Amino acid sequence: MEGVLLTIGEVAARLGVPVRTVRFWSDAGLVDPPVRSAGGYRLYDAAAVARLDLVHTLRGLGLGLPAVRELLAARRTVADVAAEHVRALDAEIRLLRLRRTLLQAVVHAGTPTEEMRIVSDLAALSARERQRIVDAFVDRAFAGLPDDAPGAGLAAPMRSLPAELPEEPTAEQVAAWLELARLVADDGFAARVREMAVAGAGGGPEDPDPGVDAGRLQTLGRGALADGVPPGSPAAEALVAELLDDGREDDPGRRAALADRLATFTDARVERYWQLLGVLHGRPPFEPSVPAVEWWVAALRAAP
Repeated sequence: MEGVLLTIGEVAARLGVPVRTVRFWSDAGLVDPPVRSAGGYRLYDAAAVARLDLVHTLRGLGLGLPAVRELLAARRTVADVAAEHVRALDAEIRLLRLRRTLLQAVVHAGTPTEEMRIVSDLAALSARERQRIVDAFVDRAFAGLPDDAPGAGLAAPMRSLPAELPEEPTAEQVAAWLELARLVADDGFAARVREMAVAGAGGGPEDPDPGVDAGRLQTLGRGALADGVPPGSPAAEALVAELLDDGREDDPGRRAALADRLATFTDARVERYWQLLGVLHGRPPFEPSVPAVEWWVAALRAAP
């Protein structure tokens, strides 16, 4: 079409776009100003049509007008723009996959209407923003505690979120995020974590009493639960005696003190927090310890 001038309608028909689109690209300066016919109509030569065809191709790939303009002005290479566009598409695809998985979680969990805001917010959050939610919770729970205070070392592990969700998060991981978001928004939960932090991490179920082995406590407690042994029963009292049989003299206050110590550092919500972090990190699940410890608290407090 060397030397041939096309009207704006003919260019639009050749490109397969509306006339208003060609007019918009022209007015945006993506092509040199066209010549005008005697009647004032726009006429495009072969170079202008080829340039508009390139604009059409780039726009079809999803590039914005600023990127198209930089390419046409040779301020950036095609490779640079394409690489940036690939990154943007990857981010969009990850977001769409996350939204799909979130909606699947909603379907399976029967999420109530009032919690849909959490679902919507989670879909739009970046990794940094998700981390900020957990950091805000930890800051509330540990506010004012010196770094060397008993239990202050819990703060860092409680912040340990994965940098990114997996490329295609599982329904379990998405459900874990939803549950974690609800948990850290609960001021009562933050207060409970603070109570445990102030009391000191060293006195938890892992180290309940100088003469009590934590592993043995768990084994006996889980066995009692499996066998349906009720606290306060003769069988439970036999287990209490076995647990505390370390050769030390009987101390009437030891039993109550151990029960109180275990109760201070036992909370199903706190254990659930660690379980949810494990799901998000893709770690194997661990067997809950709280039920066995709660059985011991009840057994130790039951009248002998």
